[in-house]
Amino acid sequence: MSLKKWLINRVKYSQTLYNIYYYIGTLAIRFLKVFVRADDKLILFSSFGGRKFDDSPKKIYDAMLSDPRFEGYRLVWAFLDRQKFAIPKGGKIATDGLRYYITALKARVWITNSSIERGLSFKGRKTFYFNTWHGTPIKKMGGDIAADNKSFGAKGRNRVDIMTAQGQFEADIFSRVFRISRDRFRVVGLPRNDSLTRVDSSYRAELRERLNIPKGKIVIFYAPTFREYNQSSQGVALCLPIDFKLWQERLGGDYIVLFRAHYEVAKSMKIEETEFLRDVSSYPVLEDLMIASDVLISDYSSIFFDYSIMGKPMLCFAYDYDEYAEKRGMYFDIREQLPNAENEDELLDLIMKTPVGTPAPSTIAFRDKYVTEYGHAAEKSLDIIAKELNPLAELIC
Repeated sequence: MSLKKWLINRVKYSQTLYNIYYYIGTLAIRFLKVFVRADDKLILFSSFGGRKFDDSPKKIYDAMLSDPRFEGYRLVWAFLDRQKFAIPKGGKIATDGLRYYITALKARVWITNSSIERGLSFKGRKTFYFNTWHGTPIKKMGGDIAADNKSFGAKGRNRVDIMTAQGQFEADIFSRVFRISRDRFRVVGLPRNDSLTRVDSSYRAELRERLNIPKGKIVIFYAPTFREYNQSSQGVALCLPIDFKLWQERLGGDYIVLFRAHYEVAKSMKIEETEFLRDVSSYPVLEDLMIASDVLISDYSSIFFDYSIMGKPMLCFAYDYDEYAEKRGMYFDIREQLPNAENEDELLDLIMKTPVGTPAPSTIAFRDKYVTEYGHAAEKSLDIIAKELNPLAELIC
């Protein structure tokens, strides 16, 4: 691990170091603000703190490119590593340089799924902060996390102007834990999930061919979340109590596993790929993997909410539920909502007993309870942003 990454990790998981970073950094950027002039035609995008070019911010960006209401606007993406990503139109900046903060101070609109301020507090009065977040919570978030947990909320008042949600459940929780007024939420869905409602058999077949999945295979998508309390020299670690060779023996030649590690642990995990097991942790489009697969396995990840939109089977592998509930905390017992396995043998039996190709009643019940809006989130998001930028447009029309 580089010195820079080690320092970032230390600040991220140390309350004391974070407090020092927050007060000094916020003061410095607010001083810089005095010398920066706002640009009414600048829109700044960021996904997962600059790690990716994906998720709901990208869906909004893609839609903007063909929307005449946004002609003449300069679209800028912030990345940890600018060289890794090519964007069809607009500019790129690095998230760890002075130029990033100057750009953020100039921008009329911020669009992100996590945070733009990098743990600081410097939003301008004219800046419109549009946050899609990146999932619905099962595990506790923000102000609900215990004070001694390795994860802790950012300091300062959350000045998001609009946050999207895909159900009342998540809007109610995020309003409280992020200290955002409830009237700032728009239950319109998440733009990243729009594609999940527009899948036909030919597109799905095309995706599976692109992923080199042989015809007739049942595809298991295994996407566990991270445990922030499991630290290693490489950062957060994830030690799964599974043997994929046993999976291959038990499941035979009918199945393929697509394994996706959370970005917090992906670099520290070593997955030995085979024809049976594929590591798709770095695959850029999460929705492709959901569409191409037949059944989802996860634990306490928000991916359950997104995947439920398609109605396909979802299985919960909560092998460490008691420990996770104690150390992180959860809003409900996921084991009561979906078919659950507590050990590897139970999970393999559950996989083999789960029919695929037809809607799963447990998934439909889960979706009806938690995900009430989906399918047109990008379109509705653009309407909200366009109205903010030109509030008189509707009156003129």
